Amino acid sequence: MDRRVYDRMAEHDSTHWWYRARRDILSDYLSREARLPAQARILEIGCGTGHNLPMLAQFGTVDAIEIDPAARDVAGKRLGKPVGDAPLPALPGVPHGQYDLIAVLDVVEHIEDDVAALRAMRERLAPGGKILITVPAHQWMWSAHDVVNHHHRRYSKSSLRQAILAAGLLPRKLGYFNSLLFPLAAGARLAGRVTGRDDSDDTPPPGPVNALFETIFRIERHLVGRVPMPPGVSILTLAEPA
Repeated sequence: MDRRVYDRMAEHDSTHWWYRARRDILSDYLSREARLPAQARILEIGCGTGHNLPMLAQFGTVDAIEIDPAARDVAGKRLGKPVGDAPLPALPGVPHGQYDLIAVLDVVEHIEDDVAALRAMRERLAPGGKILITVPAHQWMWSAHDVVNHHHRRYSKSSLRQAILAAGLLPRKLGYFNSLLFPLAAGARLAGRVTGRDDSDDTPPPGPVNALFETIFRIERHLVGRVPMPPGVSILTLAEPA
């Protein structure tokens, strides 16, 4: 990702509506669906500034990987121990068969060979382990945001399922989320395409709007994994070895 993306992440990941509500949604989803053992071993790959690490630590002992040095330093301070730098798709030096949960949260779209990356993650799972995956949805929503984040693609449910299956994994509860705000997001992307407006600035909106968006998005914690969601900005699944 561009340096400015990491800088904005570090500045806003504790206040931006998207980060805050998504953490709550993922926490509830893991509590209901992952069935992790007590004191699970967890690895987050591509942890950025580490804003998801406290949430994941509710479920066990967390290790993390981040290839950007500045973001890795911030994440290490949050985690309280060094963060690794093993790159995908190979994950050199990361032990095989160790982790009950691997989290890749808006990461797989950054990797050119996504199947090889998912296969490498599968090899690092302990028996019964799972991979928590989120990715951006809908290739037609491609914009400057994807460019500055160095995405290779956005996914459909079908294309993500195909990549997971090709890696020797089975997707569970694969579906959309960030659906309630999807009409606004889609309208903004289409308007930006017409007007040429750059949508790569991820700074939060004004306080009342930020709070409103957070409230609306957080409602999905009661829905995701329980009911089929309509099209959303993102796709979520738990994958496990076939």
